[in-house]
Amino acid sequence: MTILKVMAVDDEELALRRVALLLADIEGAELIATIQDPLDALTQIDRLRPDVLLLDIQMAGLGGVELAEHLLQTGGHCPQIIFVTAFNQHAVRAFEARAVDYVLKPLRADRLTTALDHARDQIEQKRASQHAAHLERVVHELRQQTPPAATDSDEREIWVQRGDNHVRLLLREVEWAESERDYVHIHNHERAFLLRTTMAALSDRLGSEHFIRVRRSALVRLDQIESIRDRGYGNVHVLLRSGTEVRVGRTYLKPLRERMSPKAAG
Repeated sequence: MTILKVMAVDDEELALRRVALLLADIEGAELIATIQDPLDALTQIDRLRPDVLLLDIQMAGLGGVELAEHLLQTGGHCPQIIFVTAFNQHAVRAFEARAVDYVLKPLRADRLTTALDHARDQIEQKRASQHAAHLERVVHELRQQTPPAATDSDEREIWVQRGDNHVRLLLREVEWAESERDYVHIHNHERAFLLRTTMAALSDRLGSEHFIRVRRSALVRLDQIESIRDRGYGNVHVLLRSGTEVRVGRTYLKPLRERMSPKAAG
């Protein structure tokens, strides 16, 4: 059996960790690199020359479709590409007969194994001359079907951990978040999810349009704040619509009041 050298490119760290866990149990596949920066991936593809590229379609900056187009245009090393997508089954049906494959998020071991077997078959049958032409057609089709990036930050998403699984969470579903060591607990109205990141990184990602830091280790969604409660002696909390109270740091109180004005505070 041909051992496939696999490179995974995704701007979500949890998604890459999921890939690593799955590939560790799949015979005949070796994960040689996981890369979060798609621009860095362009350099590493030529340097490491993977057999298979697991490529997320929607990434910040350079998306998977654009990265694939660049590989075609430069004429450098072009591995077998397995697109990773959150599209539903109907949206990706058009890709099923193509030389490149796709897998849906969240990844499943059986589907990933099938996609890798597909890539191995093509490599062993030496269809390299046909591969670029097939890939070019698929990229064109993806370009036609991929929706434009959402302009409203509310429609963006993050992958978070729930038990042993990873689930997709829309940013508009986030109520508040609190950091603890190297992790952040992200709360919606029903439960808390775990994300391995820093509060500063999460705050940058969520943006300031809908969220505000209320202390160094916590942020809340602005439209979930019911009131600001000052109990004296520097003991200030925000009351969220869910009934949750989140403590406000002293240095964060003034900008919070300014953002909430003319909402009642007291």
